[in-house]
Amino acid sequence: MRISDYLDSRLITFLDVDTRDEAILALIDLLEKEEHLPDREMFTKAIFDREELVSTGIGMGVAVPHAKLKDFTDFFIVVGVQQKKGLEWNALDKAPVRLIFMIGGPEDKQTEYLQILSLLTSAIRDVDLRKKLLAAQSTEEAFALFSRF
Repeated sequence: MRISDYLDSRLITFLDVDTRDEAILALIDLLEKEEHLPDREMFTKAIFDREELVSTGIGMGVAVPHAKLKDFTDFFIVVGVQQKKGLEWNALDKAPVRLIFMIGGPEDKQTEYLQILSLLTSAIRDVDLRKKLLAAQSTEEAFALFSRF
């Protein structure tokens, strides 16, 4: 199992937004555009409900908003790169967020979800990967950075 198995270059975007909510909605817009959302309203509600429980800002300038729904058959990761100023996300380390990895998938596959989260967490601990993602000039370049993960 590799992170790259759950990525699609069409689901990587460069953001220029001012708030956490705008970032989340931009990633959901991309999902909808690429026809990965069976129910936008339900997914949006699930993502924001999760953020209300506890921030998904995990530190190091990274957030991992996520939701699992019965209508999903497979997991996916949407990547948002905020190249300019970081976003207030109430992260654990209080650092502004510039890299967002939104995970969606079926609610009945908790083990696979935890494996994806573990792989992703390991990858984003790599300072070099984070720097290169922030400097990427295209979605293809950003996608290629995950080839070893």
